[in-house]
Amino acid sequence: MKVLLLKDPKNKDSGPDPYIKELGSYNLEATLIPVLSFEFTSLDSLFEKLSHPECYGGLVFTSPRALEAIKICLKEKSKKEAWSKSLKQMWNIKPTYVVGKATASLVEEIGLVPQGEKAGNAEKLAEYICSREKPNSSALLFPCGALKREVLPTVLREKGIPLESLTVYQTAQHPDLQESLSSYFSQQGIPACVVFFSPSGVRFCLQHIQKLSGDLINQVKFAAIGPSTAEALRDAGVAVSCTAGSPTAQDLAAAIHTALQPHNC
Repeated sequence: MKVLLLKDPKNKDSGPDPYIKELGSYNLEATLIPVLSFEFTSLDSLFEKLSHPECYGGLVFTSPRALEAIKICLKEKSKKEAWSKSLKQMWNIKPTYVVGKATASLVEEIGLVPQGEKAGNAEKLAEYICSREKPNSSALLFPCGALKREVLPTVLREKGIPLESLTVYQTAQHPDLQESLSSYFSQQGIPACVVFFSPSGVRFCLQHIQKLSGDLINQVKFAAIGPSTAEALRDAGVAVSCTAGSPTAQDLAAAIHTALQPHNC
């Protein structure tokens, strides 16, 4: 059976994509189609804030893209040297809170130690942070996207924990998305399952998929990587067949495998 994954492929230098690999272990044939493109912004402001760890109580990352923004900053020699010589050590005295394994691994790549990766979503990470931070302490620096959800900032604000958000990337539809979807459906047919990885992906893809599937749309199972994406699908009137227990390739593959069993049809 075929599974359509609406996400970017993993960096080719780091081996096979884990989602394709895990789904393959269940004899599911997965294909990746990139949905989003990103434009990085405010990078000078980002590094200026990173240059003053003494002003903050720690860092919060809910997206791999925010780490990519930092990595772009560190490509500049002088900034890389400043990070290696002192800034990295100064930030490591403070907590770095993250959602998910992908974000955690990128935090490790820049030399920091992630906390809270098993939280799985912004709601649970907010609870985790609240259990460790004191009200009215130094603000946590939160590099994020323009389309960030307000769940985490709202929970922290209600608990009196200061959070300083900085928008470091804008999200847009991938320029090749419609063409890629049309090509997939014409060559591979209707997939058994379509997996969404973000509310933005739901907004950009769902109507195209419904149109391309036509009368066979009821045969397609819809899966979500997490609760916010599942909520976006339900808000769009779609029945969600499964949601990953945590945002990992293993949990998603297991959930899809179960959802595609005959007794679940």
